[in-house]
Amino acid sequence: MIETAIRQYTEHFGFKEFQPQAVLFDMDGVLYDSMPSHAYSWHTSMSHFRIEMSEEEAYMYEGMRGVETIKHVVRDRNGVDISDEVSARMYAEKSRIFATRPEAPIMPGILQLQHIIKDAGLKIVVVTGSGQHSLLTKLHHDFAGLLEEDMVVSALDVNIGKPHPMPYLVGMRKAGVEPWQAIVVENAPLGIRSAVAAHIFTVAVNTGPLPDNLLLQEGTNLIFHSVADLCNSMKEILSCSAQT
Repeated sequence: MIETAIRQYTEHFGFKEFQPQAVLFDMDGVLYDSMPSHAYSWHTSMSHFRIEMSEEEAYMYEGMRGVETIKHVVRDRNGVDISDEVSARMYAEKSRIFATRPEAPIMPGILQLQHIIKDAGLKIVVVTGSGQHSLLTKLHHDFAGLLEEDMVVSALDVNIGKPHPMPYLVGMRKAGVEPWQAIVVENAPLGIRSAVAAHIFTVAVNTGPLPDNLLLQEGTNLIFHSVADLCNSMKEILSCSAQT
């Protein structure tokens, strides 16, 4: 299955090789089991502004920059465009509520997975739609020794977020790699769309409530149902890469 997925990927984009030198991770729902708290915070904060947004819907917008999510939802519900300034004030309320939630634990298996990647000599990059400073500070603390300080792309680094390819293009630039030299690990439809648009081999880990077909239809190359499952297959993915 893995070897076939890699061959189909190289053929689809016309790449002559697949030789990963970096793995680019989404953060929420991949590195941290944080999406339930995000979903609650989105639903609660939007209700303060009389905007209906279900918790499940938050998973559909996961990966998009917060201000862009709000502008999209308001346009969809009320048919009006709001300014960046208004959206930023609304996002501040979402961030305030999120800060009251229990601290999100590291996703089971993720440290083992990153050690496998690091031991194989690959760079680790985080590409997140979040711009919350508390989360970014926690990221550097929890993954010290695995994640270098400058190997993070957040909402503060890009003008256009996922599903646009820009965040992953910036991530590759930071790592100094081309698309056929990278792997993306994502859990959200918009994040997968962003990675595929950047022509990167994409692995989905479905850690949320969305059905697999929503991730598959965005073009993910492989899908797993836990980080632990991916951890068990990562060495095979890396070994297959040398055979394409």
